Order: sequence, then structure tokens, then C-alpha cells
Amino acid sequence: MSQRSRTIVQDAWKAFASHDAGRIAAVFTDDAEWLAPPENATAVALGGSSHLVGKQAIVRFLAEDFPRFFVRDVTVTFHGFYADGERVIVEETMTATLANGNHYANDYCFVFELRDGLIHRVREYMDTARGHRMVFG
Repeated sequence: MSQRSRTIVQDAWKAFASHDAGRIAAVFTDDAEWLAPPENATAVALGGSSHLVGKQAIVRFLAEDFPRFFVRDVTVTFHGFYADGERVIVEETMTATLANGNHYANDYCFVFELRDGLIHRVREYMDTARGHRMVFG
């Protein structure tokens, strides 16, 4: 199961990068949740929530809001995918140019919880102070 889980999450990242709503929706359960740190810079700048509830809210963020905020030169460097059963941990660094022209670079850790071969919950961890400095100066 662990290798299958790892592959599911790796394929999901390809869907996220496409910003294609249909491809993104296909990897989540209807009742999926995405939990990021409260008041993280992205949520604050977009006037949104750090806790996305439901497939449609997550899809809207990844397909519409993300590319509007991280406008170009988005690069994700993966440092590791670790799977145990239906839980996958992803370590990565993301760099990009923000809509305000600032350079963005931050390290992330994601915990993906799968159910029936789909992503049911994502817990996102990052350096929120560093994010705020890059987004707001």
C-alpha cells in the first residue's frame, strides 16, 4: 500500500501543477480538507481561509487562486516522499515570483491522508514568519 500511496500523491502534484480544475478534482474525496497554518501569508493576502473544506474549495484555490498569487517561475523541488499505509509525507521547497513582484522561497512539509485511493486530508506546514516577510516585506 505504501508504494501505491506514494504514487497517488506524486500524481496529485502533477495535477496541482496543471491548474486544471478537472484533473485536480479527480484526486480528492468530496469531503476533503486542506489545513494550513492559521493566518499564513497566502491566506491573508488572498483574503481566504487557511482551512479549506470540501473538494470544490480546494480545487478553486489550486486552479484559480494559486496561479493568481504565484504568477510565474514556480518551481517545486522535492526533497522526499515518505509513505506508510495511507499516509504520505512530502518535503519540498517552492520558489516563485509573486503577483506583487516579490521573490518567494519557502520550505514545506505536507502530510497527505488517503481514503479509497483519493486524498482525504492535507496538513501543510511551513515557516509562516518567512512567508510573511516575502509576501508583505
